[in-house]
Amino acid sequence: MTQATQADAAASFDPLRPKLMRVAYRMLGSVADAEDMVQEAFIRWMGADRAEVREPEAFLRRTVTRLCLDQLKSARRQRETYVGPWLPDPVVEEEEVEDVTLPLMLALERLSPLERAAFLLHDVFGLGFEEVAATIQRDAAACRQLAARARTHVREARPRFHVENERGLELAEAFFKA
Repeated sequence: MTQATQADAAASFDPLRPKLMRVAYRMLGSVADAEDMVQEAFIRWMGADRAEVREPEAFLRRTVTRLCLDQLKSARRQRETYVGPWLPDPVVEEEEVEDVTLPLMLALERLSPLERAAFLLHDVFGLGFEEVAATIQRDAAACRQLAARARTHVREARPRFHVENERGLELAEAFFKA
């Protein structure tokens, strides 16, 4: 592969990296794992026939989603055990677009990998069910059902009481000091 081709691949990939990171992070809940998936997608992008790709963003989003699904289903990940409450890695983003709150991230952890993918791609990122179906390799009706189940699980996981952000931070700080 020539230097010019590599530079072209990087130039087309770099503007999409933040969006791909958001998809991967919201599926995996770990910044390190998300970075690994995005980097793997970049490696695959370098090896792909980019002249055949009509929509680079859709191609890369699909690649990242499939890599995340594979990661979530992997035997290695299922063997890992963590004792204690799961909390997503904190992420500081410069832009507040497509913000997913901590309660939603905690609710997403309760979803199956396919439910999580269908919910995030359709409800959070606004893709149509046909594109979601192509991404997770299911039919559109199954994706609608996965998203509906995910919405039900997310609603069930809503907190009972509204807590102001400042008060929530105070409570979290007191919890972690104890």
